Amino acid sequence: MGKVVVVIGPGSIGQAIARRVGAGKKVLLADLREENALAAAKTLHDAGFEVSTAVVDVSSRQSIHELVEQAQALGDISGLIHAAGVSPTQASPETILKVDLYGTAVVLEEFGNVIARGGSGVVIASQSGHRLPALTDEQNKALALTPADELLTLPMLQPDQVSDPLRAYQLSKRANSLRVMAEAVRWGKRGARINTISPGIIITPLARDELTGPRGPGYRRMIDLCAVGRAGTPDEVGNVAALLMGPDGAFITGSDFLMDGGVTAAYWFGELAPAT
Repeated sequence: MGKVVVVIGPGSIGQAIARRVGAGKKVLLADLREENALAAAKTLHDAGFEVSTAVVDVSSRQSIHELVEQAQALGDISGLIHAAGVSPTQASPETILKVDLYGTAVVLEEFGNVIARGGSGVVIASQSGHRLPALTDEQNKALALTPADELLTLPMLQPDQVSDPLRAYQLSKRANSLRVMAEAVRWGKRGARINTISPGIIITPLARDELTGPRGPGYRRMIDLCAVGRAGTPDEVGNVAALLMGPDGAFITGSDFLMDGGVTAAYWFGELAPAT
């Protein structure tokens, strides 16, 4: 039946990665909005890829499980690209935690149960997770190891603790990298690998929402003052993902790759450092 690569969130970054790892495989594109999946499918089909589509709500375990079953019907799941999510400008803290934090944890659990030997995956996190101050060891372990269906009951994630969308987003993205590190142990027992990429400002429709939203001036300042002096492109993320998912990355798992043009470096040690 062949090998299957599942792309959850086939936007600009998801497609860029799929182009690099999907040749000769069946590519299943899944999105909350069917029209988004169909548009991405047409683009990749016209470029010579064998594609099909699905609708998925990553905040629902049942929906994710149904996606796994649809993918298994196509063949052995050898690749997972999880690029779905919502941003601080787009959603409330509650929605961000449910989609970006809980949803990612469930995706990792469900696909980790079936990933083929030699398979690999990448989760798209964010530079924002690297700007969150250090958590305690207990908090790190809770975000990494709490069963997914209990995550949103953690005291540190309650509304009185997380009332700001940016805080919810930063916690979610930090949790993504911690969760992937923990899941890498379980995936490894199946002979598979999983990593995160934490991009900075990559020019996508979501990023344009942020750049034109209330936090736009701050994001533009990040671009101006980072070491590279520009935003990134989806293709640059695709290049890193291709390394991580391919044979050249066979010794890499449970790792998080920050690629933000130096924004985080400038935040902690340069001109973007918050005033004290």
